[in-house]
Amino acid sequence: MEDPLKAALRHDADMTDCREILKEGSHSFFAASLLLPDVYRQPITALYAFCRVADDAVDLADEPRDGLEQMTRRLNRIYAGEPEDSPVDRAFSDVVLSYNIPYTLPAALLEGFLWDVEGRSYGTMSDTYAYSARVAGTVGAMMAMLMGVRNPDVLSRACDLGVAMQITNICRDVGEDAEAGRLYLPADRLRAHGIDAGAWVERPEINAGIRSVVREMLELADELYLRSEWGISQLPSRVRPGIYAARSIYAEIGREIERRDYDSVSTRAYVRKRRKAQLLAVAMRNSLEGRRQDDAPPLDETRFLIDAVRAGT
Repeated sequence: MEDPLKAALRHDADMTDCREILKEGSHSFFAASLLLPDVYRQPITALYAFCRVADDAVDLADEPRDGLEQMTRRLNRIYAGEPEDSPVDRAFSDVVLSYNIPYTLPAALLEGFLWDVEGRSYGTMSDTYAYSARVAGTVGAMMAMLMGVRNPDVLSRACDLGVAMQITNICRDVGEDAEAGRLYLPADRLRAHGIDAGAWVERPEINAGIRSVVREMLELADELYLRSEWGISQLPSRVRPGIYAARSIYAEIGREIERRDYDSVSTRAYVRKRRKAQLLAVAMRNSLEGRRQDDAPPLDETRFLIDAVRAGT
């Protein structure tokens, strides 16, 4: 049997590496995580680190498909209880086994990365929601599970929050994604504003049509942010400020895009440190307020995640 002190030291070293990945990978989420108690922060940090490493393994690989296959093998080993000799894999393995995270959830995350590798196009808002469910709704569902949530209604709101955050990311990164040959804005909405999606990606520029679609997308995200608030109110009281802070900081990115007249082609919106500090303070107060239950059904595109939690697969 492994010496307990040695195992504890290894765990601490693994979590230090995971925290650095979080700190470097998402300034907004790192700031929000500071409000979480350590008992929740540690597994959430391990989760984020795995998601970040998986994303980088695909995005930064010379052959993205090889990177994706590698991450699939690593995920399978994690669920077999035999993680690779990696701080992130060891930490995430502890998390999935301790909290009974269904394999479907991280596997769906990798499926979303596969869609990127395939260069999939998004014809409708449902298509964009389906992508967002995989790369972000999965994270919302897993985070809720780390906080002890199994209630389908609360899980649906956690998925709403993840999807809202991804829609915000999409709206922020329109120009950056276009440079990489990607476009997540729905083609039918672009077409309604006189824009051919394929032609625009070849020669991206800001125009009235792009501004309108970004505005429409942010309005949809705002609806989901509002729906998520009841779900946040159902989480353990000690985690509500941190999750509410993450919700508020991401929603503020949308407000910054608005201030830039919905131009996320020639500029990239971000929330300044001083504003983040203000939002953290507001989150502490807002997290104490009660919320009326939102009876809206889950997005059709996230139902399979909630079903997976129910089935434990």
